[in-house]
Formats: sequence, C-alpha cells, structure tokens
Amino acid sequence: MKIYNSLSRKKEEFIPIEPGKVKMYVCGPTVYNYFHIGNARTFLFFDVVRRYFEFKGFEVIYVQNITDIDDKLIKQSIKEKIPFSEIAEKYIKAFFDDIKALGLEQATFYPKATEYMNEMIDLIAELEKKGFAYEKNGDVYFSVNSFKDYGKLSGKKLDELRTGARVEANLQKRHPADFTLWKKAKPNEPSWQSPWGKGRPGWHTECVVISQKILGESFDIHCGAVDLIFPHHENEIAQAEALSGKPFVNYWMHGGFLNISGEKMSKSLDNFFLARDVLKKFDAEAIRFFFLSKNYRSPIDFSEDILIESARAMKNLYSFLQQVDYLSFMNENPEYSKNQIQLKDEFINAMDDDFNTAKAIAVLFKIRNFLAHNKENELKQYAHLLVELGRVLGFFSNLEEKLKLNLSDMSEELIELLIKYRSIFKQEKNWKYADQIREDLDKLGIKLKDTKTGTEWSLDR
Repeated sequence: MKIYNSLSRKKEEFIPIEPGKVKMYVCGPTVYNYFHIGNARTFLFFDVVRRYFEFKGFEVIYVQNITDIDDKLIKQSIKEKIPFSEIAEKYIKAFFDDIKALGLEQATFYPKATEYMNEMIDLIAELEKKGFAYEKNGDVYFSVNSFKDYGKLSGKKLDELRTGARVEANLQKRHPADFTLWKKAKPNEPSWQSPWGKGRPGWHTECVVISQKILGESFDIHCGAVDLIFPHHENEIAQAEALSGKPFVNYWMHGGFLNISGEKMSKSLDNFFLARDVLKKFDAEAIRFFFLSKNYRSPIDFSEDILIESARAMKNLYSFLQQVDYLSFMNENPEYSKNQIQLKDEFINAMDDDFNTAKAIAVLFKIRNFLAHNKENELKQYAHLLVELGRVLGFFSNLEEKLKLNLSDMSEELIELLIKYRSIFKQEKNWKYADQIREDLDKLGIKLKDTKTGTEWSLDR
C-alpha cells in the first residue's frame, strides 16, 4: 500500500509505527461559521481513507480537532453580539449536523482547543526554555532560525521568506517568518493567564499539543487541505521536532482545492457554497461521488452539472440493486467466484495506489455491468460485491431506505414537470391551479418548498 507523502514528494510504502494500528490526525473546523463545500471535500476524502484502513483490518484512531478560540471566532462573536463560547457551541453543533448529513463516520476524538490550554502553555514555556522561542511585550514567537529543518515540508527557504516579507512586518520579530506561539490579550478579548501575562495560544501550537497528547510524540498520518502546508503544518513540525528531536509525523497527506471558475473556494474570497446549502439540492452520495471520481490531490471546479451527472450515476447503481431485489437476500453471505475475487483485487489495487478512488469507482461500474449481464444464480454474489466495495467509499449507507423509496426516473420527471407548470401558473397569477398542484402533490407525500433559486421537493418520510 502506497501513500503520496507531501514531505518526501513521492509515493511511499505505508508502514505503521505500531503494527495493525493507524494513528491519524485531520485538521478540523474553526467554528465561527458553517463549513463550505470545499471544506467538505477534505473531510469527506479522509473519511474514505479511514474507512479503507478499517476495511484492510487496521484499528484506526482518528482525531479531528475543533478550534473553538481564534481571531475569526472573536470577530464573529462581536458581529453577532454574543459570547465567543456561545458562537463556538452554535457552530460546533452545526458542524456535527452537517458531517452527519454528508454521511461521515464519527472520529474517535473531537478535542477542543480550549480543553488543552495548560498543555499549550507548558509547551510554549519549554520552547522558550530551550531557546526556540522568545517573548516580546507579552507576545511569544518561535524563532525559525533556531530550527535547522524549517521549510522541509513546504520547500520554502528562510532567505526567500525574509526577502518576501511585507513592509508592515511585525518589528518585534527577529525574522519575518517567526510565528506567534502566544498572543497578548487585547481589551475585552477572552484570555488565559500565563507566564507572559494574559493571552491565548496560536493556532499552530494547538494542533501540535492535541495531536501529541492523544496520538503520541510521533504518529502515522497528518491530513489537511493543501493550503495548510505553509505555514500551519510547517510550523507544527518546527515546534514538535524542536522539542523531541524525533519525526513528528511519518506521512503528510494533503487534498487539493475545490475551485470556483478556477479560483480557490474560500470564505475570505466570498466565493463559496455552504455544504448544508448544497445538501438541500443534492444527495450526500452524489456529492461524495463527485469528489471521489477525481484524484484527491488535484484541484477541481465545483459544477452543478457534474453533480447532476453524479446523482444519475448513483441512481444507476441503486436501480440495479432494486432490479435484483437485493433487500430480499442482503443478509446472506455468498462465496465469491474467481472472477469476483479478481474484481475485488482490482478495487484493492486501485485503493492501495495512493487511494485512487476514481479507479475504484470504475471497478464498481464493472461489477454493475456483470450484474446486468450475468446469469440469475450469480446475481447475488455481484450484488453483494457491489455493496461491500461501495461501502468502503462511503456509498450505500442508507441502502434499505433508498431501495424502499423506489422512485422511478419517470416519477421524478413527472414531479419536475408539475413543478414547472405550477411555476407558470404562479407567473400568470393563476393561484387556484398553482395551489391545487401543491395540494395534490402533498396528498401523495411530496412536499414543495419555494426558495430564491426555485422550488425544491422532497418526500415526506
């Protein structure tokens, strides 16, 4: 099994530190707002990585931190005029609601930054004691010149970072790339007492402390989006390895951006779609299919047209399971034939090659084609194989519910057609017929919701 390691910039054989166990850390949300669909791409892919390790028989300890104190969170607190802790709790709840709606498995641990304040203060004090950090007027900085390997993950050189520093650089710093370990508190900001006065730790320190406290001084895999390579992950390495002298992480994995018209989707650029809003229009498995049909390290453009195609692809798989009446034998455990074992091996080979989910999905459709053209006595095996491997990618999690719905393509098209006629009646101010369509659909268990972008429908379950 090979993983592309951002540190070595090549695929490497995966060898866990502890046989049979994988310890992985995924940078989680800063809970000042709802997360967008670009964040969802990162969360969803590493959910699949975790699922695949479990499929291979590993015990996975999966940690995803929650940043519940941060400049952005304080700014949102001021904007909404409620305490930062209430802002955090509001969006933590929203985070869990949204990852559940996306079909993500729960992490083993969801540690909050505010739960590790004492440990972060201790780490910063130790860095200062050993000469890796220095204090200036209540702020504490990490000295990048003190750590000889600084830049090994990102490939950045200290001379280049000095040359590229902005004119308005912080004059308290010895080097422009020195980063903040402890921030002196401003008036009316939340703060904690420390040897340097009241303040709060920097983001980079949070992830070092949390990951090492739960997973150990060195662990297997650290994950995140590609924009975290520098400065966040680079600064994590500097702190951890400065103190321990040991490799902090063996494999660094980074997912590519989700773009809008070729530009990175982000809240700072105000060109994002919230994951919860996309989920109102598209099924979670269509979103998953869209992301997994591309290489996880490559940037991709957000496209509703491709999401529509992804939804059709998933419907295609479900329709074959319906045709063979999978629910009637889903609890059986048939043995796989030689050909079916070869297909399973092909799936495993794809996933073993740096989690090539696009090739793995292609195998699912090979199985679907065999399912369509084989003899009746082999259908059960192919159906079971399709579901077994599909679930490794996070598909078929609500299989019984979706197969029981059994809405045909024509039924959906008829509903869309009635909605279209209702829209025409509304434009013509023919409220009688518009209301009649809504009422008739409601009697059939089909609920309509008018939004700014059009009318959405759902089944009343």
